Amino acid sequence: RSSSALLQHLTALLECGVAAVVTLLLSDPVGSLHIRSCRVKKLSDWYTMLYNPSPDYITTVHCTHEAVYPLYTIVFIYYAFCLVLMMLLRPLLVKKIACGLGRSDRFKSIYAALYFFPILTVLQAVGGGLLYYAFPYIILVLSLVTLAVYMSASEVEFFKDLLVRKKRLVVLFSHWLLHAYGIISISKLDKLEQDLPLLALVPAPALFYLMTAKYTEPSRILSEGGNGH
Repeated sequence: RSSSALLQHLTALLECGVAAVVTLLLSDPVGSLHIRSCRVKKLSDWYTMLYNPSPDYITTVHCTHEAVYPLYTIVFIYYAFCLVLMMLLRPLLVKKIACGLGRSDRFKSIYAALYFFPILTVLQAVGGGLLYYAFPYIILVLSLVTLAVYMSASEVEFFKDLLVRKKRLVVLFSHWLLHAYGIISISKLDKLEQDLPLLALVPAPALFYLMTAKYTEPSRILSEGGNGH
């Protein structure tokens, strides 16, 4: 049921939020939400293991350290706290709030997380530097693609279709938040008078979809093609 799914999403959001705060509090400086880190100058700063010296081209000396500390390892610490909090809280909460789900379906979110956490860990280990530079653009693209897919699958063609079901509005606002976060991450709000107006573009993709959906409806295209033939 949608209510059970929403509560599970809120539970996961709570776990990730608490894990993020705890991770920041334990990082240097301890007890503060700020991070004291080395400055990132180029992509190779994330992959210092590729620059281990090899005297006389015989033996490789493994003496490199994390040049961007703690930006690389802090993500692994965050995932570890997410996993611990999920295993402690999720089974107890899901058992109570997921009363509308079958016994085998209640813990599917936990099983899914146990698959995703190792995948995310490997992605961070291999592509941490790439994610550091590209994550704002990844967020923008994913928010656009998933919004279009959701509206298409839900057959949303007019604004009134969004108002009929509150769940659709929640999904729409969630995508708008992601889109706004991506814009803020790219601009970094260095110049507020120039960057803040960019946030007005957040509803643009959804409005564009709603205005053009009626022209790209498959049945209409097929009918017009048949009439033209």
